[in-house]
Amino acid sequence: MADYNYGGSEEENAELKKLETELLDDPDNFETWEKLVRAGEALEGGINRNSNPQAITTVRNVYDRFLAKFPLLFGYWKKYADLEFSITGTEAADMVYERGVASISPSVDLWTNYCSFKAETSHDADVIRELFERGAASVGLDFLAHPFWDKYIEFEERLEAFDKIFAILGRVIHIPMHQYARYFERYRQLAQTRPVVELASPETLTQFRAELDAAAGHVAPGAKAEAEVERDLRLRVDSYHLEIFSKTQTETTKRWTYESEIKRPYFHVTELDEGQLNNWKKYLDFEESEGSYVRTQFLYERCLVTCAHYDEFWQRYARWMAGQPGKEEEVRNIYQRASCLYVPIANPATRLQYAYFEEMSGRVDVAKEIHDAILINLPNHVETIVSLANMSRRHGGLEAAIEVYKSQLDSPQSDLATKAALVAEWARLLWKIKGSPEDARQVFQKNQQYYMDSRPFWTSYLNFELDQPTSASTENVQYERIKQVIEDIRSKSTLPADVVRELVQIYMVYLLERGTKDAAKEYMTLDREVHGPASVSKMKAAEVVQLPPAQPVPSATPVAEVVVPTPPQANPYAYYQQTPVNGGIKLLNSVGAETPNPNLTPRKEDAFSDGVLSERRGGICNVQSRFSTALPDMMGYGWVDLMSLDTVPVYSNA
Repeated sequence: MADYNYGGSEEENAELKKLETELLDDPDNFETWEKLVRAGEALEGGINRNSNPQAITTVRNVYDRFLAKFPLLFGYWKKYADLEFSITGTEAADMVYERGVASISPSVDLWTNYCSFKAETSHDADVIRELFERGAASVGLDFLAHPFWDKYIEFEERLEAFDKIFAILGRVIHIPMHQYARYFERYRQLAQTRPVVELASPETLTQFRAELDAAAGHVAPGAKAEAEVERDLRLRVDSYHLEIFSKTQTETTKRWTYESEIKRPYFHVTELDEGQLNNWKKYLDFEESEGSYVRTQFLYERCLVTCAHYDEFWQRYARWMAGQPGKEEEVRNIYQRASCLYVPIANPATRLQYAYFEEMSGRVDVAKEIHDAILINLPNHVETIVSLANMSRRHGGLEAAIEVYKSQLDSPQSDLATKAALVAEWARLLWKIKGSPEDARQVFQKNQQYYMDSRPFWTSYLNFELDQPTSASTENVQYERIKQVIEDIRSKSTLPADVVRELVQIYMVYLLERGTKDAAKEYMTLDREVHGPASVSKMKAAEVVQLPPAQPVPSATPVAEVVVPTPPQANPYAYYQQTPVNGGIKLLNSVGAETPNPNLTPRKEDAFSDGVLSERRGGICNVQSRFSTALPDMMGYGWVDLMSLDTVPVYSNA
């Protein structure tokens, strides 16, 4: 890429190279793609028929790749067609438009632009009319199709083909759309100048004539002039047209409930909010309940322009279509479009549904290829591997399924987590399909050393042993097997502690439900060892919470200068031991009768708060009672005004 010449100046080439490099790293970045398209168009000041051939090739290549990745962007198809028209001419632009309408058939804007382009560049009215009819079949039922119908009517007006204009309006007045009333008014006005035979179908006109004749049964034949008969017939047809208008109005009103909630009727890479998705679901529900195959199919196509990246809508469309008789090819087409163009490979559910459809249709090789294609991009997608194994078993037997698992286990692209899940699936196959729990058990036992940290593996192993049927004679044997799995989980596996607890808890429930008379003892032991605090838990040492090392005790805060004489020795707790719990503070009968221990030293402490005396004994602070802000000095030196002290001495065994 570094030596590639894009046909522009050095700066233009450098910009294109930079953007191409960015797309190699992030091929789904829409903004980078848009910058690349703009950079390509800007080569040599703007691409035209006189531009460097290399620059023209570059911009074509950019457009082709961009629209292959994002084929639902109708505006870029129009820009590409305009570019080709300016470079090469009509034929090249026609080809781009054809590619565009094939990619985004329900686009009113693209069909309108294409038909307008054809009407301006072609002199063959039949060719132009044929293109308009193709567009009408693709977008004519759209609720916002009036720009297309306006362009079609405008084309016929230029040719002064009023019979065709009236026929077009006769189709449009039956369609529920945003501007239905405007078309009906035009139709009703034009009907006054059209022959009676054009106002309704021959069958309808015959019926109306018969009704008029029956109503005028007392009038002698030939009594009414032909003009009077035609006037009565026109009045009856006009009433019929008003009935059509009323019906169309009703149908339009029904759909307006959903149409008014559609905020983005076009495709974009940004996600839709939940309200928009729910509105499309309700709209589809409504249209399906109406029972019109044509209208329902068209609404699905409209929906899948806006919701192209949502596989749930593709699967819904395929299921609905499968419910219609004789639509197998249509269902296949839906799955192919979803799988090959729109739904990202990261969401393989639709591709798996496509594989099942092809298997159902007898195309097993195609179904296998679909699985293989998914695994090329998602080699660790367990669901796809299991699906492939199951399909291989259905058509090739048990050994074919086992071979699928073995090949994936041997694949260097499979990671340990995937392999652990596949071992469990392999064992399950031997147990459920072959009917050999012993073979399945051997698969678990032989492989457990490789998947010590795999939750799916150990969960599957435990559930396998728990689900084995037992009888009174085999329950004890199975209990030992289950217990051994739990011991391996606790002592050998490297699972996180919370996962171990969850699995042991499953075993504890088993003990209560199926254990013997000693089950409660084992249950309580496990409960203590697994769920208890670290001091009594027997979880693996690596999982035990380690206490941080003790920090050195900081030096004491200097005590305020309160002179305290050294008192004689005495029991410092005698007074407090005699004090009732709720009896307040008992004043000493004799000052100095009991003296503190001389080994106690005063510490600066904010011991009093809100009138509460806090006594610190060996590090434990006990609230005794509320009291006055002045109390006797317990060392015999009169009264101490506590409110005047910043700090007071509190004694502790220093």
